[in-house]
Amino acid sequence: MFTETRHSKAFGLFTACAAFVLSGCMTVGDDGRDLLPNDTALAYFPKKTQTQNLLNQLPGPERRVAIAVYGFTDQTGQFKPTNGGQTLSRAVTQGAGSILVKALQEAGERSWFTVVERERLDNLLKERQIIGEMRRRYLGEEQVDPEALPALLFAGVLLEGGIVGYDTNTVTGGAGASFLGIGARTEYRQDTVTVYLRAVSVRTGEVLTNVQASKTIASQAIGANAYRFVAFRELLEAEWGITSNEPDQVALQQAIEKAVYGLVLEGVELDLWRFQDMTAAEALMSTYRAERDGIYDARDVQNAARKAGSLSALTIVDEEDKEDGS
Repeated sequence: MFTETRHSKAFGLFTACAAFVLSGCMTVGDDGRDLLPNDTALAYFPKKTQTQNLLNQLPGPERRVAIAVYGFTDQTGQFKPTNGGQTLSRAVTQGAGSILVKALQEAGERSWFTVVERERLDNLLKERQIIGEMRRRYLGEEQVDPEALPALLFAGVLLEGGIVGYDTNTVTGGAGASFLGIGARTEYRQDTVTVYLRAVSVRTGEVLTNVQASKTIASQAIGANAYRFVAFRELLEAEWGITSNEPDQVALQQAIEKAVYGLVLEGVELDLWRFQDMTAAEALMSTYRAERDGIYDARDVQNAARKAGSLSALTIVDEEDKEDGS
């Protein structure tokens, strides 16, 4: 009698918890993301990523750099895998060029780069041609007024590269246990996306510098199940589970933003461009070199930037920062 009551209470508690979670909103992870948001029908502006914050906090340049992006493509050629086989949908977004343009504008709160439109240059030229034709036809202009249609801006630097790697199941694992018909399990998987970015001089064609950045894509699943006989030959089973998948597009966005961040600092290191105040940016450069050379990891730098409040006030990463990031 005591055993039956104990089993009944345990089964009832499991069922109640599962019903509560499925009817509400559940949060998993340190970032506080909702796995089952109640307002999924509402459009929203995505929150800034940690790499966006790093780009925004970059100190201002000595002068702006005119830069052009003709294309930033998926060079992996991979298709999205599914449980039923491979589909014709690509494994990563094909809009990486648009993400790169936005990341360039984010650098130093739009102070670092003047980005000129080149990815859809045909559309731009056609529209300018229409303007010139209409002014000749209706205003009688033999030479189009340069104030109405000035010359296009040209770039001194081209950005080339693309998505060079998308590795699936780089880390997999899980655990589970059950007792007296009540069990729970958890599984996780990790993928990695890698981007390559290089700056090319328009004047000479020389590859000025290149940067590579990677971002992991985490997936986690948790579940529970229980069963018990409620009558002779009558078995009641209950299952509950939920899966959290980090969006591939957000992971790719962070990898591209990290590459732009590295491109700016690598260019300063090679004296391709300069900060407005090089003395104040010395601690930032020291920290970048430490991360680039593997002395510190990205979490150490992120914690140091958060403590300093901005990259301009950054000091070299110390042991206390490393402990916070562990």
